[in-house]
Amino acid sequence: MANNYAVSITAENRTGLIRDLGSVCAELNADINHLETSTIENTARIDIEIEYDGAVENLVEKIRKIPGVTSSLIHETSREIFGKRVIVIGGGAQVAQVAMGAVNEADRHNIRGERISVDTIPLVGEVNLARAVEAVARLPRASILVLAGSIMGGEITQSIKKIQTAGIPVICLKMAGSASDAADLVITDPIQAGVMAVMHVSSVGVFDIERVKGKEF
Repeated sequence: MANNYAVSITAENRTGLIRDLGSVCAELNADINHLETSTIENTARIDIEIEYDGAVENLVEKIRKIPGVTSSLIHETSREIFGKRVIVIGGGAQVAQVAMGAVNEADRHNIRGERISVDTIPLVGEVNLARAVEAVARLPRASILVLAGSIMGGEITQSIKKIQTAGIPVICLKMAGSASDAADLVITDPIQAGVMAVMHVSSVGVFDIERVKGKEF
């Protein structure tokens, strides 16, 4: 059975570095599940998460032999450390209330060994909100979205439908606009919205949005 590992790599920033890394992983039948890169001056930092059924030390040793690589370290994966992500987007005051409910509920679960994290961003403007909602489908480990505000619709509603197609459920506060109609669940109380979002993604929770889909609370 394959195991999941995270490897952090520092190297000289050069053309072909990612190609060479991919070749090493392919040679050893290690599947890359996630890859992020950043560059400071002439130094590249690459973080990869892989699925591999061999001795990870052998893979890391081969990575170290790639020209330009200066170090490669094994870590726990982001899912093991941070777990599933609850994303909260919308107006500042409402976002804060949803986040408070979500953080309090996540704390209760994480004390017992789960891993659920909460990410928030307060935004204004239909275009900004629509872009942020659509981008949730591209966020690693994003498991559910809560939209918090007074009025949302138009492009935001179209973005909701796109991420639902990608398998991400959407909870929406009761508000004006068509976003509420598109959401999987509408909740009046922002704190309760945060709590129910965490309960849905919890591996031990008994709440499932599919059972109450399309309803208001």
